[in-house]
Amino acid sequence: MSSIKDRQRAAARARLEKEMAERSAAARKRRQKQAIIGSAIAVVLIAGAAVWIVTALGDDDKPADSTAASSVPAGQVACTWTPDPGGGGKVKDVGTPPATAANTGSDVLTMNTNLGVIKASVDKTKVPCTAASFEFLASKKFWDNSKCHRLVNEATFKVLQCGDPFATGKGWRETDGQGGPSYTMSEENLPTDTQKPYPAGSIAMANTGQPGSTGSQFFIVSEDTQLPANYTLLGTITEGLDLVKDVVKAGDDGAFAQQAGGGHPKKEVTIKQLTMAAA
Repeated sequence: MSSIKDRQRAAARARLEKEMAERSAAARKRRQKQAIIGSAIAVVLIAGAAVWIVTALGDDDKPADSTAASSVPAGQVACTWTPDPGGGGKVKDVGTPPATAANTGSDVLTMNTNLGVIKASVDKTKVPCTAASFEFLASKKFWDNSKCHRLVNEATFKVLQCGDPFATGKGWRETDGQGGPSYTMSEENLPTDTQKPYPAGSIAMANTGQPGSTGSQFFIVSEDTQLPANYTLLGTITEGLDLVKDVVKAGDDGAFAQQAGGGHPKKEVTIKQLTMAAA
């Protein structure tokens, strides 16, 4: 009997050992399969990363927006005109300038005023978009028959400000100085000379003090003026600075003394016509 039982036990052990061996083999196969799958995923991830790195590095040699860059003709730059609903001011909607502007050559800005002619030289290599805006607005007669609405005559701040197309007619209105086009643009050619950021004879663009708020208003500097370097230097007066100095010397009415400073010029300046022409 014992021999029979021994054989039964031996057979049971053999079956158990066989099952354990089969389970062990199956487990090894699962681990191998998982390892292979894991390796494959890692290879895909590494390959993907390599492709991304190569692509990213390759893009460093290209413009940020190759499509946009390729659409800009040689000798021109892209300009952005940001819609301006007015922000409490008045808007004269004449559309927007072209999306690109020449960054070569120069213009002559001419203002025929009631006091005489004022001219300025504008270097388009320094202010391509601002010059394009002036060319566009001048072609629309944007500033014709408008008055220079603000004057400041302080020790280190002597300017005559113009450019509001609604500053017209007799007398002064509270809204004079609040008008502009239906778009704004980014500032260009900001001063780098900290001693004389806005020297006598320069013409610069006014803004709200916030980046990208340049519109149509500008100021002519009669004497070296200290201001933050936040205003586009448009050009240099080549004729008529003496007229501006006489207007500044005549003083202002103090209408803006409690706000931005200065006031309406006592000696009025009306821009009968403003033109921009290639030099």
